[in-house]
Amino acid sequence: MSGHSKWSTIKHKKAKVDSQRAVVFQKYSRELIVAARLGGPDPAGNFRLRTAIEKAKAAGLPNDNIKRAIEKGAGAGSADNYEELTYEGYAAGGVAVVVEAMTDNRNRTAGDIRSFFTKYNGSLGATGCVGWMFDQRGVITFSEDDTDFEKLFEAAINLDALDVTEDDGEYKVLTTVENFQNVVEGLEKEGFKSVSAELSRIPQNTVEVTDEKTADQILKLLDKLEEHDDVQNVYANFDISDEILQKLEG
Repeated sequence: MSGHSKWSTIKHKKAKVDSQRAVVFQKYSRELIVAARLGGPDPAGNFRLRTAIEKAKAAGLPNDNIKRAIEKGAGAGSADNYEELTYEGYAAGGVAVVVEAMTDNRNRTAGDIRSFFTKYNGSLGATGCVGWMFDQRGVITFSEDDTDFEKLFEAAINLDALDVTEDDGEYKVLTTVENFQNVVEGLEKEGFKSVSAELSRIPQNTVEVTDEKTADQILKLLDKLEEHDDVQNVYANFDISDEILQKLEG
């Protein structure tokens, strides 16, 4: 299983706990603010904002919070000046890590992220050092229980999607970044209801981690990065066996 899938699975297991934390709500609020600022407050004409609203609602962000964040981004309130930044580096064992952040203080964010890499036997690198190891893709997820695979596959391919895969009780439609919106909206018109739709980074190859200590350092680093207020997304190309994961969880 790829690092992307493995880490996604681990994050999903934590979702019920994490969804109650203020830091998670803040991440969604930031995305709403930036999306509204860049494309306007109307989700009908702002695809990024529409997907941000759907993700925020799925995570349990209250409607009032969503409304305030959109108004902030549209200039109705005092909006912080967030900028989007990407950090790249290596975790223990040579695992590639890409961190996407939104921050109003790049010096603070860079310092914090660098310290996390150092603490867990990794190193923050220059921009571009590992980003090339990941393909940027649109990922549209559907529940197996509610979706006919053959019909989904046919509709997705007709919309020029790249692939449709099965993973842990879900079907995933993969697209190019450029064709992401077209496929999402096309599948909606065909009557398919997605669980989620987001842009992601999928590793081209994975690093197999067989040492328990190294695996522990990798997972602790990713946890610290995910918990940081300014970090929106974290991607890594590790492959850790279920056996080692179970030992670490125990």
